[in-house]
Amino acid sequence: MLAQAASRFGAAVKAKLSGHGASGAPEDQVRAPLERLVADLAAALLFPPGAVVLIGESTVTELRTRPDYAVTTSGALAGFIELKAPGKGADPRRFRDPHDRAQWAKLQALPNLLYTDGNAFSLWRGGRPYGTVQHMVGDVETAGAALAAPPGLLALVADFLRWDPVPPTSALALAEVAAGMCRLLRDEVAEQMHLRTPALTGLAEDWRRLLFPDATDGEFADGYAQAVTFGLLMARAQGIPLNAGLDGVSRALGRSTVIGGALRVLTDDADGQDALKTSLGTLVRVLGVVDWTLIGRGDPEAWLYFYEHFLEAYDNVLRRQTGSYYTPPEVVTAMVRLVDDLLRDPARFARPGGLAAPDVTLADPAAGTGTFLLGVLRRIAQTAEADGGAGTVPGVVQDALRRVIGFELQFGPFAVAQLRLMAEVADLLGTVPAGTALRLYVTDTLGNPDEEHEYIPQILRPLAESRREANKVKRAEPITVVLGNPPYKEKARGRGGWVESGSAGTPAPLLRWMPPLEWGVGAHAKHLRNLYVYFWRWATRKVFGDGPAPQQGIVCFITVAGFLNGPGFQAMRADLRRAADEVWVIDCSPEGHQPAVANRVFQGVQQPVCIVLASRSGVAQEGVARVRFRALPGGRREGKFAALAGLSLDGAGWVDCADGPRAPFLPAASGSWAVYPGLEDFFDYNGSGVQPGRTWVIAPDRQTLDARWVKLLAERNMEEKERLFHPHFRANQLGDRHLNKVVSAGLAGHEARSLSVGVDQGRLITPVRYGYRSFNRQWIIPDNRL
Repeated sequence: MLAQAASRFGAAVKAKLSGHGASGAPEDQVRAPLERLVADLAAALLFPPGAVVLIGESTVTELRTRPDYAVTTSGALAGFIELKAPGKGADPRRFRDPHDRAQWAKLQALPNLLYTDGNAFSLWRGGRPYGTVQHMVGDVETAGAALAAPPGLLALVADFLRWDPVPPTSALALAEVAAGMCRLLRDEVAEQMHLRTPALTGLAEDWRRLLFPDATDGEFADGYAQAVTFGLLMARAQGIPLNAGLDGVSRALGRSTVIGGALRVLTDDADGQDALKTSLGTLVRVLGVVDWTLIGRGDPEAWLYFYEHFLEAYDNVLRRQTGSYYTPPEVVTAMVRLVDDLLRDPARFARPGGLAAPDVTLADPAAGTGTFLLGVLRRIAQTAEADGGAGTVPGVVQDALRRVIGFELQFGPFAVAQLRLMAEVADLLGTVPAGTALRLYVTDTLGNPDEEHEYIPQILRPLAESRREANKVKRAEPITVVLGNPPYKEKARGRGGWVESGSAGTPAPLLRWMPPLEWGVGAHAKHLRNLYVYFWRWATRKVFGDGPAPQQGIVCFITVAGFLNGPGFQAMRADLRRAADEVWVIDCSPEGHQPAVANRVFQGVQQPVCIVLASRSGVAQEGVARVRFRALPGGRREGKFAALAGLSLDGAGWVDCADGPRAPFLPAASGSWAVYPGLEDFFDYNGSGVQPGRTWVIAPDRQTLDARWVKLLAERNMEEKERLFHPHFRANQLGDRHLNKVVSAGLAGHEARSLSVGVDQGRLITPVRYGYRSFNRQWIIPDNRL
């Protein structure tokens, strides 16, 4: 039968390619003969008639994530076939055509893909070859009925048609599998967005209007793909089968849930499903075999780094952009214990139940995969068992679930957090009682808490409800403790939301931490534009308030340590001293910058990190917070973890820091060092001047500066003036160094010859006359084409 199938295939292809009426691409002429060949080989492999079906796609040049055929066996997706023109070969790694190479970059995520040009056949699984390339005997374009098949072709096709996904047996293996499938879905969404497919472009607009107003098409594709991928994973964790269709999965998860609502986007829109059928079909097929009970068996922390492993395989650049690094359980346990001990202290908060006290509400504003919230629940359960016996644990934990809150912006870690917390609740209580609800919200913690959306599309209502409930918490619910590991991202101007920009009638909370001009450290204020600083500002405002009498509460974060002594953070330190009455600083990186990887608490972070606990219990007079410091021992991280486990807030080893409002959160200088002048005392000016980000703005001499400014100011066409000036752009909008900020004051030409620009927290302000003699000033000028 193999010989007959090959001969029939060769004759059909030759007739197609040599016919006078043949039109279209060469691979199009091979399609019908290939369909007959696969049917013949399926019969030779004893598949029942009609069991193997090739579902062909129309050839659209822009579609790079969709192979030519999807193949089903007995109704189940078996794999895909990609057909190339005769002569191109069947090894995609050797393709030279840019379209073919770009397509291979997308398709290599598929778990079962057959490549052929009619002359050769190859099988690929997850980007790796499976078996060897099988070459026909003879040329398919000329051999006709004399074409013969190699003996291995039937076995190759059998492997292709009888493929079954292999269930992952570890959290790491599942992370890698899910990442590949999620990346394929993201690419297909992005492709359909490029083609302006209405089902997805309309959804993207609603997505932006409700959740992420500045999201690009790529960011929408990423968020959408992660929401769907983790929705299916959550379904498998709950034992929901995927082979009944996405609509059934959505109903089983509950359309009122955030993840169920994300899946509903697909189930309610047949056009959306059709546009994404390659990736969705594969995703359902691969994740449908996941057996949650086999994953992480015997390893209680199997899920700790699941999302981190997922991001490494999915998009490591995205991981770095999000600044997400997940906290080791040893650090989480220590931080939770220190907060709990402080709450119990009779001289401070006097809450005998600690975190389990009924009037203590805790929030993690960047919950990630729920590690801190898990640590809190476990500590509460331990407290309940120690105080009242094992029988009291269920009631105490259930009560605590109403006071433990988590905010998370990304769907992936949000879903993992739900899974982990539900599993922990089941472990602590023996089951998950009906009606148990976790206070986890998909929201931007830094967003405006007063914002309400009048327009909420029905399809996104669960997401809107999550954000609305989160805003209620941010706006009105008292929070006693904020605990966690906020993301770290430098140069994050524009990513601080409401904390950074404020709203109508409410000044930006971050302004409180901007140093006044008279302090002379404005050039360093740019370092406040970091995600972790935005979260510190949100937390202190939420817990302590900004009024004259700070509220009781605790903020405990592990972050990078730049704010401990950086000059740009002086107002931040002063405000913390005002709001808190005690501050403890634990230096986790005594080795300094870029320690050996084995010595780092976060092995992927080379910056020094610290744990800071700021407390306001009323034991000290307002405005004179006592700041204490200690460093963990140098060396491997295991030694640091051991030291954290034995550390107490009132134990030995703490050193008092200087008590000046703006002083560093570091031990006060003593001895001769305390009276030596600082290096900056030897210089009249030690700022960095204007930093326009361009080398051409520095005039080489006075005459050149004069000529350039005169030409720039004489230009009447504002578009040409902007082109000559080359201002900064952010998100395709003119940035802070807009030309008009310099010249709109109506300056005459002679005035422009002797001006520089003052700096206010990294933003241009009114031009200030300094003259050419001013020390270390850079002149704002147009580029050297002038």
